[in-house]
Amino acid sequence: MSGWNASSEPPEAVLFDLGNTLVSYYRSQDFAPVLRRCVAAASAVLDARAGTARIARDLDVAYRRALECDVERSDHRIWPLGERLRRVFELETTEPETLEALGTAFLAPIFATATLDPSAIPILSQIRWLGIKTAIVSNTPWGSASAAWRAELARHGLLAAVDAAVFCMDVGWRKPARQPFEHALAALGARAERSWFVGDDPVWDVEGARAAGLQPVLIGATPPDGVRGVRSIADLMPLITSLKSAR
Repeated sequence: MSGWNASSEPPEAVLFDLGNTLVSYYRSQDFAPVLRRCVAAASAVLDARAGTARIARDLDVAYRRALECDVERSDHRIWPLGERLRRVFELETTEPETLEALGTAFLAPIFATATLDPSAIPILSQIRWLGIKTAIVSNTPWGSASAAWRAELARHGLLAAVDAAVFCMDVGWRKPARQPFEHALAALGARAERSWFVGDDPVWDVEGARAAGLQPVLIGATPPDGVRGVRSIADLMPLITSLKSAR
């Protein structure tokens, strides 16, 4: 663990990243094969709606377009999933029902990779028992819909385990932009300087939290100077309780 240069006061709120912090999905470097399955699942929806079969090379072309769409905007504004899928499959439609069906199919292979950290629910419960507010603040793959991810939280019992959940689509900006963090703090009624953000990514989670005035805690990686590093979310409780008892 690195040195801890932030306030020695216990937090009034602890905010968490979702992917690979509370729930393990895929690592960014492993997304390509997952993306192929996502494209195939969305393509199957188009096939069913059209009533015709697609030839194999069409799917390969769609996958190559998907790789081209697997980028984020440099200003951290959201590029919504529906817009990307229209480009991937060269669709003219903007019909919400069709785009929602494609989005649901696209996300299914991602959700299939999920493994909830067994300590996640107990840790969140213990933190709330101490009177500390909790929230989840997360980007969504490809600007996918917040509603789908709230359903994913509910599936794992996480939605009821926190006081607020904020996804990038709720505010139109992705971490490390300040807006998702600030939105969550406002929902909790918490002060940034007395709040922690726990995540696994040195840029999205550490730099983003710092930019919004929160104290970052990095999981599972060597933290930069002045940032607390922990091996797992289970290591948060000894830290919080030690600060509580020292008051």
